Amino acid sequence: MILATHAGYEVDDDPERLEIDVIVGFLLTTYWSKHRSRETVERALRHSDGVGLYAPDGAQAGFARVVGDGATFAWLADVFVLPEHRGKGLARVLVNAVLEHPEHAAVERWMLATLDAHGVYAPLGFAPIESIDKFMVRSGPTASPVIR
Repeated sequence: MILATHAGYEVDDDPERLEIDVIVGFLLTTYWSKHRSRETVERALRHSDGVGLYAPDGAQAGFARVVGDGATFAWLADVFVLPEHRGKGLARVLVNAVLEHPEHAAVERWMLATLDAHGVYAPLGFAPIESIDKFMVRSGPTASPVIR
């Protein structure tokens, strides 16, 4: 289903449109996912909701993934816009479409981790955790050291 449009781009939740090679290829260049295998990325996609951003020619231009229960909690992960499509406000359009998706719009609490995209997320209501001492994490041996 088309969730949003902007300057000829579409945000779509149709899993058949996702270009796995593009997603895996980009994620292998990121600070948070460069250690993941293709098999791990594909498994993560099978167990979460992927949303694609598509250029006017239909090619994949970005991606976001949601892990959650659809009611009380969701983790926003693997958000990206390919470099050649940046500077058009597309990251914010993509994330906003994910947040307003009918399956996720009523979620009570969203979380994410970022080193450098606070400017994308803050206008959409994300803020640093105030009571960080209440949160705990358990990282497996293959977790990115960035968010350990």
